[in-house]
Amino acid sequence: MYIKRHLESEVLKASKNYPVVMVCGQRQVGKSTMLYHIKENDRVYVSLDDINARRLAENDPTLFFETYGYKLIIDEFQRVPDILLEIKRIIDERALKGDDNSGMFWLTGSQKFKMMKNISESLAGRVAVFDMSSLSSSEIDGRYSHCFSPKIDVIKAYQEGLHAKNIHEIYEAIFKGGMPKLITSDIERDRYYADYVNTYLERDIKDLSQVGNLSKFYDFLVLIAARTAQELKYSDLANAVGISAPTIKNWVSILERSGVIFLLHPYSSNLSKRLVKTPKIYFMDTGLCAYLCRWPNPETLENGAMDGAFLETYAVSEIVKSYYNSGITPNFYYYRDTDKKEIDLLFEEANTLYPVEIKKSISPQGADKNFNALNKFNKTVAPGVILCLTPAVVPVKRGLFLCPLVV
Repeated sequence: MYIKRHLESEVLKASKNYPVVMVCGQRQVGKSTMLYHIKENDRVYVSLDDINARRLAENDPTLFFETYGYKLIIDEFQRVPDILLEIKRIIDERALKGDDNSGMFWLTGSQKFKMMKNISESLAGRVAVFDMSSLSSSEIDGRYSHCFSPKIDVIKAYQEGLHAKNIHEIYEAIFKGGMPKLITSDIERDRYYADYVNTYLERDIKDLSQVGNLSKFYDFLVLIAARTAQELKYSDLANAVGISAPTIKNWVSILERSGVIFLLHPYSSNLSKRLVKTPKIYFMDTGLCAYLCRWPNPETLENGAMDGAFLETYAVSEIVKSYYNSGITPNFYYYRDTDKKEIDLLFEEANTLYPVEIKKSISPQGADKNFNALNKFNKTVAPGVILCLTPAVVPVKRGLFLCPLVV
């Protein structure tokens, strides 16, 4: 069974305007499945995980393209990065002849840390790049595509008529995660994630020079999962794993660029020097995070010590996915100053700040207690939003609304 991806329309739109479209993201989130589902009848698919295709691309890229032709989907193209030079030659040659070169190549890859350097050197101005994550709750539920906005009128319009999940449904969704194979088949969850972690370590990580000890990298992966929704402190992680802080930074970079985690940076302004500079870390798939933390079931997770961290991770990852699925780079922050006043999410548009808190409660009290910290910036502060377990949008007081966790 195929679940419609919200990114489909953005890919098709870009394919009319760019010679190359690249979709990147962590393994098994459905990149190649989506492209194969929406491709034209005359577009050929080839994977560079296939050893014969890979050898041909490595040894004779000209013959590779003569063999497969165009239009073409090249899956896991980063396995032969030099192929980009041949792609550049082909699309530039067609442009010089005055021929249409739009949408000639669709590329997928799960190692963005390798891909982007090669892309920027070879295909600058010729490629549209999209990030893709595991299924969002709106894709799973069959809701229409929507990029999250903190504006209360937009939230009201989007949520009108939608079903707000109760707390048990939310934690069931958190525990399972959004990997397409888990949603569309009856595969056993723990077995799936065990295989996934092994595949990730064996196929992606061991090939990187930055990772010399897979055992320590796995320890790091588990440790960082236990710190989801927390500030990222490299020295603490280094001490816990028993490696250097620079190595931890490299490993965090690998996870970020391969789409496993998202780093949320703190809001900064030249008007204030009393702000914390450390990013917060969020796993993009809550099911993988829960598996690494060894939570045995949704009920234990819901009532456990990390219940709030997982709810926050779920909300933030859903918002990030809504941006990705709209082809937009996420542009929001968190706020924390040296007085330890913190706001979970902060959106900025023009001269207006939009504060958002995430709470595990139907009717949280005092959730806006830190919003007044924003007054120092001499900007307009919009009505605050509390994403929580309320079944409907409810005004608490002037300038503050409770909103269901339906992103």
